[in-house]
Amino acid sequence: MDTSSSILSPPGEREREREREFSNGDFYSGEVKGLLPHGKGKYSWSDGTVYEGDWDQGKISGKGKLTWSSGAKYQGDFSGGYLHGIGTMTSPDESVYSGAWRMNVRHGLGRKEYCNSDLYDGSWKEGSQEGRGSYSWTNGNRYIGSWKKGKMCGRGVMRWGDGDLFDGFWLNGSRHGSGVYKFADGSLYFGTWSRGVKDGKGIFYPAGSKHPSLKKWCRSLEYDDTGKFVLSRSNSSMGVDEIRSLSNVSRSLSMNTLASDHPRDLTSKSARTFGSARQSEGGQDKNRIAYEREYMQGVLIRESVITSSVDRSLKIRPPSSTALSKQVSARTFMTFLTGEHNYHLMLNLQLGIRYTVGKITPVPRREVRGSDFGKKARTVMFFPRDGSNLTPPHKSIDFSWKDYCPMVFRNLREMFKLDAAEYMMSICGDDGLTEICSPGKSGSIFYLSHDDRFVIKTLKQSELKVLLKMLPRYYKHVGDHENTLITKFFGVHRITLKWGKKVRFVVMGNMFCTELKIHRRYDLKGSSQGRFTEKIKIQEKTTLKDLDLAYEFHMDKLLREALFKQIYLDCAFLESLQIIDYSLLLGLHFRAPGQLNDILEPPNAISDQESVSSVDVGVTQELSIPPKGLLLVTHEPNSVSTAPGPHIRGSTLRAFSVGEQEVDLILPGTARLRVQLGVNMPAQAHHKLDEDKEESATIELFEVYDVVVYMGIIDILQEYNTKKKVEHKCKSLQYDPLTISVTEPTIYSKRFVNFLHKVFPEGM
Repeated sequence: MDTSSSILSPPGEREREREREFSNGDFYSGEVKGLLPHGKGKYSWSDGTVYEGDWDQGKISGKGKLTWSSGAKYQGDFSGGYLHGIGTMTSPDESVYSGAWRMNVRHGLGRKEYCNSDLYDGSWKEGSQEGRGSYSWTNGNRYIGSWKKGKMCGRGVMRWGDGDLFDGFWLNGSRHGSGVYKFADGSLYFGTWSRGVKDGKGIFYPAGSKHPSLKKWCRSLEYDDTGKFVLSRSNSSMGVDEIRSLSNVSRSLSMNTLASDHPRDLTSKSARTFGSARQSEGGQDKNRIAYEREYMQGVLIRESVITSSVDRSLKIRPPSSTALSKQVSARTFMTFLTGEHNYHLMLNLQLGIRYTVGKITPVPRREVRGSDFGKKARTVMFFPRDGSNLTPPHKSIDFSWKDYCPMVFRNLREMFKLDAAEYMMSICGDDGLTEICSPGKSGSIFYLSHDDRFVIKTLKQSELKVLLKMLPRYYKHVGDHENTLITKFFGVHRITLKWGKKVRFVVMGNMFCTELKIHRRYDLKGSSQGRFTEKIKIQEKTTLKDLDLAYEFHMDKLLREALFKQIYLDCAFLESLQIIDYSLLLGLHFRAPGQLNDILEPPNAISDQESVSSVDVGVTQELSIPPKGLLLVTHEPNSVSTAPGPHIRGSTLRAFSVGEQEVDLILPGTARLRVQLGVNMPAQAHHKLDEDKEESATIELFEVYDVVVYMGIIDILQEYNTKKKVEHKCKSLQYDPLTISVTEPTIYSKRFVNFLHKVFPEGM
């Protein structure tokens, strides 16, 4: 607030204190310096607002009290006319905030008592709860944990007034990710949630049964579901196999009674009573029974009875850093990339990409030339720890940075509609990168950007050579075909550490960058030899293989035609480059079957489905039933998300079922998504039943599911060279040549396409 214009003294007048009433009704009384209020003073506005306190050169600064005509009051620090520092605000509704302010908004640590007696005590940012904080409701509920933009987000513990408790991860005010729900009667559910409802695998322990130590299990949430430490993120997920390993759980074969149950009975009672109803089944001891369950948007679709043999003398520990280092060493060709070295490598990568993008972006755009693909199209820079004239100081170790074909990749990023600043912030922002487990045998290390938009993969030298060799034709292919399914490359770089070790990276688009949960992942090559996953190794996010696929997918006629048209083009391109070993990475988001509306968990039956809402917290009421089905509608550009990401390029597909119009996909109660090739594609997954298979302890409740499909062609950097030709001949002596992965490019391409015709058959 600057009132200097309204209280000027006559020229030459120098008074220490003065009083003055202005023609507009304002009044000032206090000290002045020259022409401006300075020191102690009181200013009353004609609308009834009054400030009394310190002034500095005509501005409110220092300590003071401001009272508005509405009845709101603030007492505390001011700076430059703003509420800035520590102070207490009492609102007209009698809610009171005491704490830190910055430029008129709550920012820093503070405590707010709401008019309904709710209480928040914790961190604020730009006027909203953000960071660590505690919120207590008048009904006895209390949440302690992380906040973002006024909503519960990240790791946190919610305790309800009736004694129920949830410890896990939240997103936008709803349970989202791994967590454990403890009921007041002592029963427990370890599992995953999505948008507030159970979604994925979990284990339910009835009251009185033995279960993993809650304290130890909650510590293990510091690790993600691949067993890797989350270096820079707080949202992790734990797989059901890790939960089972904590309690030394083994499967029970006593499933005869459960196998005959009608699906309606599965959710006619609460989760607690459903589990306890079979506690004595098969003669099992009450405290040894547990249930492995799989949910789909809150609907129970699969259950197995398991027995728990928790040894009280067993010391349960989350994975140690030493154990993790051994795991990384065992699976990577760069054994030194563990612990601190891995941390430095990520910092170096972020510094280098920030330098690369910052250097090339101001250069005027032009068409690429032949020289842009040549051996001289390289940028090299040394990054000393203390900085230089061209590089900033940093906290990592000295390293050299090489950027390959910068103009080519700059144009590719623009072709894929990536904004340079957003690209840098996604990879180089404060939230950092997360190491993720490699689904293949390459030994590569993968990093994921904090917003899930980009994947960074380490390359072998041979892979780098293939990429640079194919780059001119790759550039033309992706330029000619905006709907290509082939991996999108955004940059290729190399880091040389001070002891001479060279690490090569490629930045790619994440094909599973979506707000929907990916329930199943498959890597499909079309071969069969060795293309299965051992059951004991399967976790919730395990990437499965060809022989693990138990579904075929039926699509709209035009969607399928567009898919195979592009698959033919992409495979012909790879075949012309003599590339083999590529695969279709397939991600599936299952929707809860629509016919299950009447057998959902009753919304009022169990307290872990309570809504969590309050004044000024932004937590929305969760749905009593999950969304159902999929709906294709005519595309409306203004109704779908246009957030930048790896999927922003590519045309909107047309559907035969909607009059051959461009279409959007509506997931009732969840989202409206633009349908693109390989992105947000709706289909029906038909479960292929194996009649010859022995009776399983797992009950599969449904045969047909609505799914949203994500896909792309990956691993395109393996040439059919002399080494592979020798491998083909050797394996052909042991196995049927048509079943092994490595084979001549023409045969590989034909087999790959034929296999996908079986996965996506004609007709719905």
